[in-house]
Amino acid sequence: MSTPVLGTSAPRAGGAESESEPAGASRAVLLAMCACVLVAQSMVAAINLAIPQLAASGLHPSADSILWIVDAYVIVFAGLLIPAGALGDRYGRKGALLAGLGVFAAGAGVSALATNSATLIAGRGISGAGAALIMPATMSILMHVFPAERRPQAMASWTLAVGLGGLLGNVGGGLVQEYLPWQGLFWIMVPLAAVLAAIVQWVTPRTATHPAALDPIGSALLITGLVAVLYGIIEGPEFGWGSSHVIGGFALGGLLLAGFVVHALRAEHPLLDPRVFKSAKLRAGVLGIGASFFGLFALFFINAQYLQYVKGFSALRTGFAIIPLTVGMALAPKVAVKVQQRVGTRPLVVFGLSLIGIGLLCMATVDARTPYAVYAGFLLILSAGMGLCAPALSFGVVAELPRHQAGLGSGLNTAAREVGAALGVAVFGTILAGRFSGQPAVELSRTRGAEHARVVDSFTDAMSVGFLVVGGLLLVATAVVAMGYRDRASASADSGTSGRTA
Repeated sequence: MSTPVLGTSAPRAGGAESESEPAGASRAVLLAMCACVLVAQSMVAAINLAIPQLAASGLHPSADSILWIVDAYVIVFAGLLIPAGALGDRYGRKGALLAGLGVFAAGAGVSALATNSATLIAGRGISGAGAALIMPATMSILMHVFPAERRPQAMASWTLAVGLGGLLGNVGGGLVQEYLPWQGLFWIMVPLAAVLAAIVQWVTPRTATHPAALDPIGSALLITGLVAVLYGIIEGPEFGWGSSHVIGGFALGGLLLAGFVVHALRAEHPLLDPRVFKSAKLRAGVLGIGASFFGLFALFFINAQYLQYVKGFSALRTGFAIIPLTVGMALAPKVAVKVQQRVGTRPLVVFGLSLIGIGLLCMATVDARTPYAVYAGFLLILSAGMGLCAPALSFGVVAELPRHQAGLGSGLNTAAREVGAALGVAVFGTILAGRFSGQPAVELSRTRGAEHARVVDSFTDAMSVGFLVVGGLLLVATAVVAMGYRDRASASADSGTSGRTA
């Protein structure tokens, strides 16, 4: 198999260029794609608002079951994104998107009908498979509908929709949990997905198909490897970090992921050719995307529990309390496109990721006495960082692959987001479980007086450690990303110098 030439454009099969779409039609497609992204991404975060209700429900989930309920969606989402992108390339992005909306709705129905934790986890996984079909298809459709000069703006809108999806999940989850039982969160998704499918069918053109590797062996190795690694992280506090369960999980995950790489290098048509990571910019972009969502979804995981049980907010108020995150995510991407044209990608990406890390470290100072205004200020720092770096990172990953591999590029891009989100929840939840005994939602709601104050202090101490670890890891990742972009810049400069010398 020949390695694709990175950063080049391939002619599109099928003749007519979809750039000829009228501006009005393009805007309709953009709105439809962003709406699908909002809904799929919202279910990553909305479940966090339901944690208190789930903990007190007849399901009687344990602390590690709560983590699996939260992470099942993103694990399957992340593991299937790349094969789902290849399916869209091979059979059509519009068809993949419509199928994804149907699977997403089916999983929501299973979740709503769950009578035990295992069924709810399974339903969440089914919905995650639907989301895996939705996300790469939406990005690929936009890359084909918009002309080259308008793609950065379309990508900025798509990236904004991804970020706002987490916020919509918080606000919508708060509304649902205020007025409905936890099942209502899933029942609402069924008709919503049906409406979106009708809109997609109406406004979205069909794009050309391309040969793409489905590679079921590679797909199985990838998703089982991710599950095994997350099993080790999540079950660490339950069994002990030196236990055979945890060590075995990490060892099995490492072997499966190594097997995925070996298989991909030898296969004639691999799911993902590891040689694409020869590009320093692609490696840095994937790491940067994963790191930013690692931090963001660690925050989403703990936000509802802190605001409801430490600050005493209602579920509705908790959902709206996260809204300051919209400010930077809404305003910064528009500024980021112009700034990137002036100073380049590296300073913008490094500054944005650094702001996210700084915001998380600021969150480590939060306790029961912290005024909400201060908390909101920390959210603004985080949101500005996300808004500045996310569009450049996302577009950089897609741009490093040939245009006929748009599905693969968008799948890789979104896989990095969801793996980062899953790891953020798993790492923060594991730290919390290791330093705070019992179920936070139960312990904080049933105690009073001096005992409640003691439990609150224990909880906020554990939360602070979580933010310190997550923020510190993100800053380390930022340094690695900066080195990757510097290597690319140095290589370009050396190439230019060699050319002038010749």
